Amino acid sequence: MTAIDHAQLNWDAQGQPLSSQFDDVYFSRASGLAEAQHVFLYHNQLAERFAALENGATFVIGETGFGTGLNFLCAWQCFNQHAPAGARLQFISVEKYPLQYRDLAQALALWPELSELSEQLLQQYLAIHSGFQHIQLDHGRISLTLLIGDALDMLQQLDGKINAWFLDGFAPAKNPEMWNEPVFAQLARLATHRTTLATFTSAGFVRRGLIAVGFAMQRVPGYGHKREMLAGSFQPTEQTDKPSKVSAPWFARPKHIPLAAEHRHAIVIGAGIAGCASAASLAARGWRVTLIEQHDKIAQEASGNAQGILYLKLSAHATALSRFILSGFGYTRRLLAARSVESSNTSATASAMLSPNDWAICGILQLAFNQKEQQRQDSLAAHFPESILHAVSAEQASQLAGIELQQGGLFYPETGWIHPPALCQVLSQHPLITLKSAQQAMSLSQDNQQWQVHADNALIATASIVVLCNAANVAQFAQSQHLPLSRVRGQTTQLPATKASQAISCVICANGYISPARDHTHTIGASFNFGEDSQEATLAEHRSNLVLLHELAPSFKLHYAPETIDIATLKGHAAFRCTSIDYLPLVGPVADYDAFMQTYADLRKDARLPLQHSCPWHNGLYVNSAHGSRGLLSAPLAAELLSAWICAEPLPLPLDLAQQCHPNRFALRTLIRNQP
Repeated sequence: MTAIDHAQLNWDAQGQPLSSQFDDVYFSRASGLAEAQHVFLYHNQLAERFAALENGATFVIGETGFGTGLNFLCAWQCFNQHAPAGARLQFISVEKYPLQYRDLAQALALWPELSELSEQLLQQYLAIHSGFQHIQLDHGRISLTLLIGDALDMLQQLDGKINAWFLDGFAPAKNPEMWNEPVFAQLARLATHRTTLATFTSAGFVRRGLIAVGFAMQRVPGYGHKREMLAGSFQPTEQTDKPSKVSAPWFARPKHIPLAAEHRHAIVIGAGIAGCASAASLAARGWRVTLIEQHDKIAQEASGNAQGILYLKLSAHATALSRFILSGFGYTRRLLAARSVESSNTSATASAMLSPNDWAICGILQLAFNQKEQQRQDSLAAHFPESILHAVSAEQASQLAGIELQQGGLFYPETGWIHPPALCQVLSQHPLITLKSAQQAMSLSQDNQQWQVHADNALIATASIVVLCNAANVAQFAQSQHLPLSRVRGQTTQLPATKASQAISCVICANGYISPARDHTHTIGASFNFGEDSQEATLAEHRSNLVLLHELAPSFKLHYAPETIDIATLKGHAAFRCTSIDYLPLVGPVADYDAFMQTYADLRKDARLPLQHSCPWHNGLYVNSAHGSRGLLSAPLAAELLSAWICAEPLPLPLDLAQQCHPNRFALRTLIRNQP
């Protein structure tokens, strides 16, 4: 991953932005707002189409060229004015050169009539990196997915259907990479028979190119000095509407059966971070959710630590896990900002918000504790932009940490820590979420498209959708016992702060870590114990955590000498992390394993066979699990991915990455490798 190429702007005498890269304006000098309303809202008939939406419906707009976000804000404003309260707007926009925050704020200040919406956008315009960046606004009623990168590359990885296209890159003569046949083909691939399209340009080759892929385009009056523009709809001919073969039916979406708003009811099993985030994502889409938890309270297992570290364990080789973590981090970072009591743009009650004591973006310092780690860090520093991580000397590390350190390392300025139970509590506080605690789901059955969750012989709940979020216990159900999950015990230790340790101002990591004090207590850890099966904190693992602490820096022995600590008095939290064999989470629909192996058995003979058989799903059964020690970074975005699967929305992650997290990947590998 290279650093984002941000837009380079000049500002004219009227305070309007001009692109240095393309030597072009972002919008009409006469009135950018009126131009957006004329070109994109009026010629996509958005006011009328928004008004015709049903409660629970989602309208999807796709855009080439996010720019200043003006088109997005106009569409959002129109949606607020015309759509029913229970409808949602999903806006997906490609941008190769995103504006830096200060430039975006300056540009949006030109339209004070949009200030209420632009303030919400600006609040969430942080941790924007390359790839898919998913943003929730207006309590989930509005979602914005920015595809940061080349238009063709990004659109090829988008999976979903678009209701209306905004084509708004810079002028075709100045930005030809945005206006070409491969891009037009992607617009058609993502369209339906009811998709409309509008663009400010009337260039003949654009019109002909869109017609060639199935859009019926016509020239209509433009805005201002532009005499004409293009508008039309997707009306494929026999030549352009040839059905494409399904290349991976085992990853195709289950058949979507639309449900009326009053019938949208889901059961989520497990109330850790994955379960609470999944429940919150579905509730934001108007689903009633029954959240089942075996303990008396939520977040009692792996999500129960006093401080969870937002640690970006990245790779310089663009691995699937590294890409997922980076997108997930951005989403979690924005989620924390949106759910903070410091947010001025929320009507939620203070009881459903995070307090300043619940999280801190203080930065994480990863020490280079040996030569191998130094080489790894050098590789990362060369690969990632400084906004994500940068190398620091021992002196700089000491200044950042607030205590003396003997090694330098990498500093991650946008990260920090969070109190996971507080986040789980906030996510589960929604009028549509009902918590059933102290009830352990033991088995599942399905009758007439309705799932039933049983505890021993008692029925706990019934719904059309079930989401399994109960970590490794996902494998206890007959329908999902084939999923290869493992448990790894981990223990953190709560260490009382000393006068000297209060100076620690960021998270310090090596093989272990220590966090800044919260409520006069540091969290240190964390152990990895493959042999222990108890969930009780042990003195032995407290000792091992203290050893890890002393290895961070000799100075810690001055503050926490072993002979001065009564280990028997230390508190801690022990739980089991759930991981998959490839360390990626499991997110998506669950197939009938035996039927799957039979349906695709021919792959054992030839992995390249173009099989077209539909996947035999357990209709309505989904999983969100195996987040390991990275759940705070991966589970919230995974919940959005899960909701997109359930609600037939465009996926908030690149298609290849979503497939690499798909539960069917393991059964598929067994067949392709001809394993027993």
